[in-house]
Amino acid sequence: QVQLVESGGGSVQAGGSLRLACAASRSIFSDSAMEWYRQAPGKQREWVARIISSGTTNYVDSVKGRFTISRDNAKNTMYLQMDSLKPEDTAVYYCRATLSFNSYWGQGTQVTVSS
Repeated sequence: QVQLVESGGGSVQAGGSLRLACAASRSIFSDSAMEWYRQAPGKQREWVARIISSGTTNYVDSVKGRFTISRDNAKNTMYLQMDSLKPEDTAVYYCRATLSFNSYWGQGTQVTVSS
């Protein structure tokens, strides 16, 4: 089992920045794919970014150039640096770990961007 805990959400104005963190209960990054998803009110959950064990990263087109996914293996923590935030980035952000064909989710953290 793996527990994931997100933090770092909040309210910012458009153009601002936030850094989300996802802390894992044990060391998993060398064997897992780590992802960020988001869910806006009334919409389906959307994939945002991924970092795999090799360190390769991928992003949904709408956040490319603005968001950066990273991890700190020593801290068992993954991050999502979000810059140039837009009102359409408002959502609950979730982290996900896929390990040995099992998926684990965090509880989510709210990000609100005002215009």
